[in-house]
Amino acid sequence: MNTAGNSNRDLDEPISLAQRFIIAALRIAIPPHRDNEAAADFLRVKIGQDHPGVEWVVVRPDTLINDESASDYDLFASPSRSAIFDPGKTSRINVASFMNALITDDSLWEKWKGRMPVIYNAGK
Repeated sequence: MNTAGNSNRDLDEPISLAQRFIIAALRIAIPPHRDNEAAADFLRVKIGQDHPGVEWVVVRPDTLINDESASDYDLFASPSRSAIFDPGKTSRINVASFMNALITDDSLWEKWKGRMPVIYNAGK
């Protein structure tokens, strides 16, 4: 699990100059953000998408919230909103539900393996 605030540098994810500035500041001020970026980059660059022995998916939720039960959620290859200036909400239980589905649904795994999907609660 990672964060929607971490760009997938394999894709051309548009980010405003203001958001780039804030993300750069977060890299310096909050080491876990820098660690999230480094972990995803290790998978993308060192392991790659076609490694014969390692398959991976980096799940990128936006603002995490607590909900009592799983609900509908939306998945995107890239953020559909600004993680800094217009964040969406993602319940922890929906992240867990999606990660469980990745493990148990082969077609879902095939769709997202080697990628960095962003998850939002539906309509959020």
